[in-house]
Amino acid sequence: MTAQPSSPVDEPATPERVAAPPARVLTAAPVGTGPAAAARPPGRFGAPPRVPLLTGLVASLLLLVGGFGGGGILVRDPILTNSPLGFWRYGHGRELATALIYLGVVLMAYAWIRLGREVLAHRAGGRAVLTTAGVWLIPMLVTPPLFTRDVFSYLAQGALPLAGFDPYAVGPEAMPGVFTENVHYFWQDTPAPYGPLFILLAKTVAWAAGGNIIVGVLLMRLMLVMGLALLVWALPELTRRLGGRVAVALWVAVANPMMIIHMVGGGHNDLLVMGLLAAGALWALRGRCVVGIVLVTCAMAVKASAGVALPFLVLVWATHLSGSQAARITKAAAAGIGVFASVFAAITLVARVDLGWLPALSAPSMIVNWMSLPTGVGEFVHWLLEIPFDLPKQPFINVARILGGIALLVIAVRQWLAARDGGPDAIRRAGIVLLAVAVLSPAMLPWYASWGMALVAGAPWSRRALTWLVFVSLMLVIAYYPNGEDALYNWPYLAVCAALSALAAASLYRVDPLHLSLRSPATPASVPDEFAHAGQRSG
Repeated sequence: MTAQPSSPVDEPATPERVAAPPARVLTAAPVGTGPAAAARPPGRFGAPPRVPLLTGLVASLLLLVGGFGGGGILVRDPILTNSPLGFWRYGHGRELATALIYLGVVLMAYAWIRLGREVLAHRAGGRAVLTTAGVWLIPMLVTPPLFTRDVFSYLAQGALPLAGFDPYAVGPEAMPGVFTENVHYFWQDTPAPYGPLFILLAKTVAWAAGGNIIVGVLLMRLMLVMGLALLVWALPELTRRLGGRVAVALWVAVANPMMIIHMVGGGHNDLLVMGLLAAGALWALRGRCVVGIVLVTCAMAVKASAGVALPFLVLVWATHLSGSQAARITKAAAAGIGVFASVFAAITLVARVDLGWLPALSAPSMIVNWMSLPTGVGEFVHWLLEIPFDLPKQPFINVARILGGIALLVIAVRQWLAARDGGPDAIRRAGIVLLAVAVLSPAMLPWYASWGMALVAGAPWSRRALTWLVFVSLMLVIAYYPNGEDALYNWPYLAVCAALSALAAASLYRVDPLHLSLRSPATPASVPDEFAHAGQRSG
């Protein structure tokens, strides 16, 4: 029995690996034999697995309910504050709401791991992953912001030009009102660090919402979800071109708790960047390089970091031209610069702003936390030397950040040179550099990792890489408290979260990593390592 793909996101099944009872390990078996194949009814490769779907739905509903009391709530909620449910925002009510959020995170992680096992065992295809993730995402469309307050900053920055202010010259505090009072105090006097396209979109949302901040949050989230739609559209074909497996790529990028809870539930504009990057990369690989550069330019007009992918798209374009390699790259670079300059200038004119956002790009560097590798190294060295000496911290951080910038430049140049032949490898290396940008920049926030994931999710994944993916993804989810404050220096809290994340990572391939089960030794205890030859299993 061979399962047939039922949609473009599903793929033909590859040989299953089933258990050999005496050794409690999984070995290869022909297609259509063994328990794994028997567990997959004919024609239902796209049916979502019930346990992950329902568990994740319960998790999303808990996050939704808890978010009204423990999330990034409004300073003055026009609905709950003076209602019988107002207790949910204060005291014990808020503590209970926060507990529900954390329970939702745990259940979402469990559902994601269960779904991952189904994907790795070839019992769930791309359509099943999309359906499951879609069910999980629905409650997130109407939840208050979770683990962040950034969406309030977006609304305030969009309202500033409507009130006659330059969002690249002043912060939200220049414009008193309902949007400003909900912005985190850290960003009250900070000009917008986002590109002209996002200012244009934020201005449109702020205009449509009027003075209703609840409507503004919902409209902003719906606008950002367009990025998710682009990602879902582009990722299947992009994955096939990169040599990965569609179901795995969708599980990594779309069903990931980082996507569900942070990107959609939190409402981060990095979601737009993800979609535009993936779509631009796909169009470039299709040979429509002008369209690809236009889309990635739009991504850069949301967040400047996306521009790192443009030199790699030049290499993809060069493969479609004639002449020597140097001549082809030169012609593609000249054409690419022309397309970029035209598109970016047009967006800037339509948004009615100037290039003041370039100086504002330094705003995130005000964030000091160890998630940025250079900043973390600087803090650690200072901590060691502070024991015998009384030294200021900032010089250590500054030096470490300079060294991090040099390391980033070396990585970017080496990856670009290695990608000179263009093609899908150039896209994969662009994703690697974007991940390096997130980690080695002066400041790092959890959602910055999404930039590179938009391009590397479709590449083949090894068993070790997927295990680390689970650990890092779950740690990034809980690096901030549900109300948007960071938890990065609460070491006991982080230690508990790291232990639970490590257990979740181990359980992706080991069903019972702690050996707590009382089942018979003949019962399978592992999930197939189906990526042993991942590069040969593209769609």
